[in-house]
Amino acid sequence: MDHQRCPAAHPGDPTPCVGPVVVTVLDAVNAGANGCEHHGARLLASLDGGRVYPLPDAPEGAAIRVFTAAAGIRPFCWVDGPRTAPSQLSAIENQARHGR
Repeated sequence: MDHQRCPAAHPGDPTPCVGPVVVTVLDAVNAGANGCEHHGARLLASLDGGRVYPLPDAPEGAAIRVFTAAAGIRPFCWVDGPRTAPSQLSAIENQARHGR
């Protein structure tokens, strides 16, 4: 069985890919990685100023699904430990803290 994962999968993240590579996630300086929706969302959630774009053959809505999922994922969600600082919380958690 092939256990390779997409380029967007962080080495510390133990989860397998879910589906094919369908998005490119870019950081604030335009360095990027292609990934499945699952790892694309986890990578996007871990970046400050990241963006997501669908690959040319991506299914309709792939980038929107990744963007939406990332908002509810904590940065580096595979790392255990207490999370209290804004940089350690998801975008949704930070919005709730600030009443938005």
